[in-house]
Amino acid sequence: MRLFSHTCSNTEIVCALDCAELLIGIDTDSDYPPRIVAGLPKLGRDLDLDVAGVIALRPDLVLTSLTVPGHERIVAELERAGLRTLTCDPLSLEDIYGDIRRIAQALDVTERGERLVAQMRAAMPRITLPRPPKVLIEWWPKPVIAPARQSWATDLIELAGGNNPWGALDAKSAPLSDAQIIEAAPDAVVMSWCGVKEENYRADVVRRRPGWAAVPALRHDRIVPITEAWLGRPGPRLVEGYRALRAVIDAVAGASSV
Repeated sequence: MRLFSHTCSNTEIVCALDCAELLIGIDTDSDYPPRIVAGLPKLGRDLDLDVAGVIALRPDLVLTSLTVPGHERIVAELERAGLRTLTCDPLSLEDIYGDIRRIAQALDVTERGERLVAQMRAAMPRITLPRPPKVLIEWWPKPVIAPARQSWATDLIELAGGNNPWGALDAKSAPLSDAQIIEAAPDAVVMSWCGVKEENYRADVVRRRPGWAAVPALRHDRIVPITEAWLGRPGPRLVEGYRALRAVIDAVAGASSV
């Protein structure tokens, strides 16, 4: 099978299924695993995909997604060209497990898909704490945008023993005002800014926001960077995001018990 992957998460799922040899091309943002993706043709970022270039590669299947606003246009172009597509649009962690299974089935490695899902579940046990620390994940700093109920990030926070103060909002994500965040009083702020490299996350951007000095996360200097590659990509490396969240939540819980 000749396989083209349009999104980072799908590329990582294919590689975790030990099917990297099927890849004939990827999107430009797919950067993991580096030793595998380095030599593959890269045909543009998510919303600027070179559809003509994809067609020229003659893929048997294109893995794509609707996780980025505007992806619908790219998916429609691929389908108009007569390409066979498998489109992922996960909201919850369970949806992601379902997508892994669908991709594994399409690649005729169903058992590997089940094994990968089982490994991810085992690596992310549910932690129950008497007082779950409140965690704000920032997808974007201005305005602050946080995951809401329809987000695997909320699932990860809760599995790791924390609480997303905006986890009851019926949305994928929500823009938040300074007043909303000050009132919620998060115990930790996790910077996971979309499309920004982790080395460019800046805690001073968080610290200088009006009125935030009284927020527990700032009073105790709990402003933590966790790469979006671990929290924002719906694939196998969410396990790393879970572990990083566990470390943040454990630190808050440990300090609270002293």
